[in-house]
Amino acid sequence: MKFLHTMVRVADLEASLDFYCTKMGMKEVRRMDSEKGRFTLVFLASADDLATCEGDMDSTLRAPCLELTHNWDPETYSGGRNFGHLAYAVDNIYEFCQKMMDAGVIINRPPRDGHMAFIRSPDGISFEILQKDGALEPAEPWASMENIGEW
Repeated sequence: MKFLHTMVRVADLEASLDFYCTKMGMKEVRRMDSEKGRFTLVFLASADDLATCEGDMDSTLRAPCLELTHNWDPETYSGGRNFGHLAYAVDNIYEFCQKMMDAGVIINRPPRDGHMAFIRSPDGISFEILQKDGALEPAEPWASMENIGEW
C-alpha cells in the first residue's frame, strides 16, 4: 500500500490557493474541472516533492500530493479540527513561521521547542509544521509565545 494524497474540501478556491501556494510555498501540479460533477480538483506539492509529484495520476512513483476539492455549489464546511492535521517538515521552522506571520497567518502553536508549530488554513485545517533533522535550539520570540486559538 502506498499513500497517494490527502483531500481537503475548500470553500473559497482562490483564498485557499493564496494560503497554500503564495503563503506556504506549495506548487500546483494538476487541476481538473468537472462540469458534470460541478467541482474542481487542484493537486499541490511542496517544493521538496515537486519533481516526484508531477506526472501520471496512476504512477506508483509519485510522491503524495495535497488535493483541494472545491465544490462549485456553495456549502458550509465545519469541523476542520475533526479532520486532524496535515504534517510538513521544513528546513528552518523559525524562518517558516516568521514568513507565515509576515503573510498574516496566525501561529496557533508557536515553535517554542524549536521542533513543532501549528497553523490553520482559511478553512480551519490544522497543519503541523516540524523541523527537519531534529529540533533547533529554543529561541526568542518563539520560546515565550503563547498559543492562540485552536490547533
